[in-house]
Amino acid sequence: MNYIKNPREIEVKSFEIIGEIIKETRPNYKFKNDIEEKIIKRCIHTTADFDYLDILKISKGAIDKIIDSLKSNAIIYTDTNMALSGINKRKLNELGCNIKCFVADEEVAKIAKEKRITRSMAAVELAAKEKGRKIFVIGNAPTALYKILEMKEEGKLDVDAVVGVPVGFVGAAESKDELEKSDIPYILSKGRKGGSNLAAAIVNAVLYSI
Repeated sequence: MNYIKNPREIEVKSFEIIGEIIKETRPNYKFKNDIEEKIIKRCIHTTADFDYLDILKISKGAIDKIIDSLKSNAIIYTDTNMALSGINKRKLNELGCNIKCFVADEEVAKIAKEKRITRSMAAVELAAKEKGRKIFVIGNAPTALYKILEMKEEGKLDVDAVVGVPVGFVGAAESKDELEKSDIPYILSKGRKGGSNLAAAIVNAVLYSI
C-alpha cells in the first residue's frame, strides 16, 4: 500500500483538498479575511464538515481581542479535558499563557452538589474567582455557556472572549444563540453542531496565526 506517512504532509494535503472542494462546490464563497479563512478551514479539517462555512460565526473584533488576551498571559478555561488536551501547549507556553479545566476538581464537585448545578457551571464559578484575563473555551456544556452569560450580566465575571461551540440536543443551539446576543466577543457554531475537538481547533487556528 502506498500512502502518506508524514504528519505534516498529511495536513498540507488535507488543506489543499479542502480548498479545492470549496472552490468546486462554493465558487462564490468569500472569506472575510485571512485569519477567518484559517479558522474555518481548520474547523473543516477537524470535522470533515463543510457546514462550518456557514454556521461558524465570529463577532466583530473577537479575533483581535483573543490575540490581545493571549499576548497578555491570559488563562484559558475549558469545559472538558478533551478540549484542554487538544490545544497546543507549546504555543501557549511561548505566549506565557496557562490553560485549566476544573470539571474534575474536588471543590467543583462540592459546589455542584451543594447548589444542585452541573459541574460545568460550578467550574465557571471557580474560574471567576481567579485573577487575570480569561478566555472560556466551551465545546460540550451548554450550562457552562449559560453560566458565563449569567455571571457576566451580574458583574461577577470578567471575560475577554468565549469560544462557544457546545454540541448536542439540549440547550446547545439555544445557549449559542444567547451568546450571539451578548456583548462578549465570541466565536460560535450555530445550531447543534460543535464539540471539544472543534473548540480546540479554533483556539489552535488563532494560536498558529500569532
